[in-house]
Amino acid sequence: MPPSDGYDLPHRVRDVIAELGVSQREFARRIVMDPSKLSRSLNGTRRFTLAEVTRIADAGRVELGRLLGSNGDIPVGEPERDRQPDDGRPLQIIRASVRLIAERGYHAVRVADIAAACGISSATIHYHFPGRDDLLEAAIRYCLDRALERRSAGMESARDAHQQLLHVLDRQVPDDDDLRREWAVWLDLWPEAARSPALAELHANFYRDWRQVVTDIIASGVAQGVFRKVDAAALSVRLTALIDGLALQVLATSGEARTAAVAEMRDALPAFVETELTA
Repeated sequence: MPPSDGYDLPHRVRDVIAELGVSQREFARRIVMDPSKLSRSLNGTRRFTLAEVTRIADAGRVELGRLLGSNGDIPVGEPERDRQPDDGRPLQIIRASVRLIAERGYHAVRVADIAAACGISSATIHYHFPGRDDLLEAAIRYCLDRALERRSAGMESARDAHQQLLHVLDRQVPDDDDLRREWAVWLDLWPEAARSPALAELHANFYRDWRQVVTDIIASGVAQGVFRKVDAAALSVRLTALIDGLALQVLATSGEARTAAVAEMRDALPAFVETELTA
């Protein structure tokens, strides 16, 4: 990393990303940060928060003082730093948070519980995520990134928009433990978003992007002739609402009832496509 003299923080962060040899989006995933916020911060139109800077220093394995441009060595205040997992302390914290929030609910999870699950101190949790809202936002963002990865995986093999849509819908069914945990964390966002402007913005942005994905696939299918002419945006709202409702029913069951609810969701989504869209 070049000397800090004459460098501002965005330049130093760019150097960290370059040294790691990853894309800006991948780096945002590693530090559990909205890619658009990272882009604005790198362009100088938004300031990095201290928590974000500490996660950047952690991911890049650089001293916080060096990243901030200090001439001296500044203690980073994390005694467990040298023993962090290979994929970074923030992701370890977030994975533990996702598991505990899914099992107990957001308000039943204490920072001390997450620290115990990670084998670190509560101070280390606060070093990366100052408040519980920061943890919830990061946990939700992690789940959203996982959802995007699932949606894109295998899309290239779909022969047309009809197959693409069925592929995307199939990836929404919470039929294993990982997916159920991600859905449970997402459902915890709904009531919290009503009280937190930051979480409300995250919620709104996700639904805007998610509905746009579905809208684009439907519009593409209309152009290809595999779907009949419909209002793609309006149908996207109905379809995503159906997904949410069916997933909630799956999460509210267990045992044989859950197996039946999963089967009903797998049947209902393609049936909706068949009755509402198929040409």
